[in-house]
Amino acid sequence: MKTVNAVAPNARKEPYFRNHFNSMTAIKNIIFDLGGVLLNVDYHKTSEAFKQLGARQFDEMYSQASANHLFEALETGEITESAFYSAISEYCEKGTSEERLQAAWNAILIDFRLESLQALDQLKEKYQLYLLSNTNSIHLTAFNRMLQSVTGKTSLDDYFIKSYYSHLINRRKPYVETYEWVLQESNLLAAETLFIDDSENNIKGAAEAGLQTHLLLPHQKIELLPL
Repeated sequence: MKTVNAVAPNARKEPYFRNHFNSMTAIKNIIFDLGGVLLNVDYHKTSEAFKQLGARQFDEMYSQASANHLFEALETGEITESAFYSAISEYCEKGTSEERLQAAWNAILIDFRLESLQALDQLKEKYQLYLLSNTNSIHLTAFNRMLQSVTGKTSLDDYFIKSYYSHLINRRKPYVETYEWVLQESNLLAAETLFIDDSENNIKGAAEAGLQTHLLLPHQKIELLPL
């Protein structure tokens, strides 16, 4: 397999964990992130939506780089949707409905990258494909509905041997233990597994777990990578 070169020869050198490959080891498995890789997301939209509801400090609570305990609890299935809405409403204007909270939370979801989804059908002829996403039951319902509207598929399971959603496996990225659990659960060797994500923190955690990694930069799409 060709090594994925994410940085042009004349570009500045990136931290080692962004693209960490062992050219002597053939890649047999690829684990994909969802948001920012297969699904376009916009953290700014959901931030602005919550600020309009009165949650002025939302950026300190949730972003691509970090999530406070409330959002981690939602994304690891520790709390219910109702408990999340009740807790987040404390930061919003009094009387804000669950419907408005849901709309603000789902504002982050934009649309699927259809060419990237199509690329998965070709890649699964060469590799074992898996999905590992930090998500939650609210977003899962919303993006499955979006997926069905544009592809006719009711879930992303058609593209992968296994889809791992943080709220269903009760663990999330970027913790090293999460990657180790996925590798063990699917009986994969880290050295033979490529992890693709758009978050530097998640890439670092995967590299520390021994996976080969590729940080998908904003201008990149998986269908253009030399896989």
